[in-house]
Amino acid sequence: MPQCKKPCKSHWIYLSARHLFFLLIFLSVLCGISDASGIERRRDQFQGQPGYYIVPVPYRLTGIGEGVIFLGAALNVADTNADVYGFGFTGDLEGYGAGALDMHLVPRTLIFDVTTERINKATLTSYSKRGMDTDKDDYTLVDLGDIEFNLARLTATFFERRLEVYGMGYEVASQLEGIRQRDGTLILDVQDPERDSMQHVAIGARLDLTDDYLDPRKGVRLDISRGWSPRKNSGASDYYVMEHNTTGYIPVGKRSSVALNYFRSDAFVVGTGETDRATIESDRGLDCGTITDPEEQQQCKQVVDNIIAENRYGTASSLGGTSRLRSYSHDRYIGAHSLFYGAEFRWNITEESTPFNILIMKDVRTALQMAFFYETGSVADSRDDLGRIMRSSYGAGFRIVTGSGLIFRADVATGSEGPATTMIIGYPWEIF
Repeated sequence: MPQCKKPCKSHWIYLSARHLFFLLIFLSVLCGISDASGIERRRDQFQGQPGYYIVPVPYRLTGIGEGVIFLGAALNVADTNADVYGFGFTGDLEGYGAGALDMHLVPRTLIFDVTTERINKATLTSYSKRGMDTDKDDYTLVDLGDIEFNLARLTATFFERRLEVYGMGYEVASQLEGIRQRDGTLILDVQDPERDSMQHVAIGARLDLTDDYLDPRKGVRLDISRGWSPRKNSGASDYYVMEHNTTGYIPVGKRSSVALNYFRSDAFVVGTGETDRATIESDRGLDCGTITDPEEQQQCKQVVDNIIAENRYGTASSLGGTSRLRSYSHDRYIGAHSLFYGAEFRWNITEESTPFNILIMKDVRTALQMAFFYETGSVADSRDDLGRIMRSSYGAGFRIVTGSGLIFRADVATGSEGPATTMIIGYPWEIF
């Protein structure tokens, strides 16, 4: 879609589509609210079906890589709702992690989750600039090492999980080790890299007027949160992020549904971070001036440009990856503001309760599901530019819903940059 300072024809098409989408969401909200007392939960919202998995799980994350995760998980342990798991990455990611979920500090009321990951190496795509106006191949590869991720979340839930209030925090730390061309040729080997870290703390609330918390087919779900990313050092920016996530579920037949999602994320800078190029290069070990090849030197400078933009504008939730705009690579579109619409038809092929117990896994299959989806979204550093360029993806997927609470998902999507495959656990479009 072309850019235009005044509303052009394509921009009006975007506005009309947006208004139609809001109307559909609004109607589903009205249906959900007006019939809230009549939307009963289909089942107990704290399923205690025990299970376990000791399996190799292939992963494919566009923009990150592929390989195998060796997963061990025990679900609903010892007649509780607690799940514990551990895993190891092989392939393009190397590392390990562990966590415990759904630990009820107060039964059916106060729930605690915690997870930790250590990744020895990862190679990510870094596009020449933020926003939507970059080509598919306009990127370099960034080598990261010594990556650490820690997350904790506390949720207070009421009325059969219809109302939840939560607080969460996570920290990500890594060090930049090198910059490469798309073919892997080394542009710059970072010497004595400085370890970079970011903290994020958020509070939020969720209103869930659906027929089921895990696998909704009717009603509406609204989630709003505010997160802070305080300064970790004098060069970092200080900003907060407001996020709104609304999904309406319209039943189709006895057991299928159409899901419509609207998502908005906005960063607001309280204190601007370091924007001096020389200082950033010195702090990050990026001596771009020593690179003799003009093209490679420009690629190095573009990495610094993105750091400057983040320090000046902040960063909202990105588009691209496993949840939103699934045909594009992980974090494909980054900016201070993001906007997303999604529609998905979820066709439940079967609805059953079929136990399976083999050597490496034990659980109960409750549904087999096909999904057909269409998504569109935009990001920008300026709110005035949000929506001027939109990108879309569409595709199909297959899901297995289990009694222990896991949803195994495989999606194939395509868009203007070609097809992509996702294999992961959990539905798309959820904030966390």
